[in-house]
Amino acid sequence: MALTKTIIAERIQEKLHLSRTTTYEIMEEFLEIMKETIENGEDIMISGFGKFCVNDKKARKGRNPATNEEMTLPARKVVTFKCSGKLRDLINS
Repeated sequence: MALTKTIIAERIQEKLHLSRTTTYEIMEEFLEIMKETIENGEDIMISGFGKFCVNDKKARKGRNPATNEEMTLPARKVVTFKCSGKLRDLINS
């Protein structure tokens, strides 16, 4: 099962005893800040959790698997996540 925005908001609401509206507004604003930061090509580092990195991928050769037609895939940006040592230890304990 995936952890959704709704589940996250409900858990925050339970733990902090905030209204549902306030909880959703805070969560949406937090996600907007993250999206804007990544859109600007900046990394996001959350201590004890991990780092979201924006990386450039060069153009490369590829092929269409349906037609086997070769093509050049354009350069693009990708976001990767590297978990912190603390989170890695929690996962592996």
